[in-house]
Amino acid sequence: MGNRSKNKKLAIIPVYNEQEKIGEVIAGIREADEKIDIVVIDDGSTDKTPSNARLAGARVISHAFNMGYGVALQTGYKYAFQNEYDYLVQLDGDGQHDPAYIPELLRLVTSGETDMALGSRFLKKMSPDSPLLRKYKAGATKKLGIKIFAFLTTRLVGLEITDPTSGYQAFNRRLIAFFTRDIFPCDFPDADVIVIAHRAGFKFKEMPMVMYERDSGKSMHSGLKPLYYVFKMFLSIFMAVVREKPIPLY
Repeated sequence: MGNRSKNKKLAIIPVYNEQEKIGEVIAGIREADEKIDIVVIDDGSTDKTPSNARLAGARVISHAFNMGYGVALQTGYKYAFQNEYDYLVQLDGDGQHDPAYIPELLRLVTSGETDMALGSRFLKKMSPDSPLLRKYKAGATKKLGIKIFAFLTTRLVGLEITDPTSGYQAFNRRLIAFFTRDIFPCDFPDADVIVIAHRAGFKFKEMPMVMYERDSGKSMHSGLKPLYYVFKMFLSIFMAVVREKPIPLY
């Protein structure tokens, strides 16, 4: 890697049919950090998502067909690793994740304080004198699922994790490299990712942030998908615990 700069930053946005919001999200990222590169991973969209993302100034990597959220994420990780990025932040393209938090998420990682910074809808304060944040509204079933996996993740990693399913995260190059491997759970990467990375020795830190309810597009948790998600998540966490401890690439 020679004498290159050690602060290359990348924002990745996995998307599927988010033509209404993607331009706004990209603009928000630019406003939050004008020096960060942006890559949109288009997971087989059938609308104008890829063209709208390019018009907004982002690089677009397109899958030929819909392969799922986890595969789209790992495509972003592989791009980041191959292009020698030191830090990565991931956020959704539907407007739920506020890009204004990107600098603080990245600061937790670039300072060496943690390997992975996790955005939390439910961690109310960063410190005793911090203001309370807006309360996140979610259905009873979704709230119950989040609480169950938060409890399970907390028990397994020995650190309180209030929101293992938010998907708004930042991490360093060591973790980018780690997530390019087959051990990454490409089906539904949520709480299981935290457990896997913890067993490999990586550090975590949550920070509170406002997240907004989805107001357009189609959620991955519609129809019977929540039942499938819960089953696969329990199975993935179980496998993460019983298999041999993974070793980071470096």
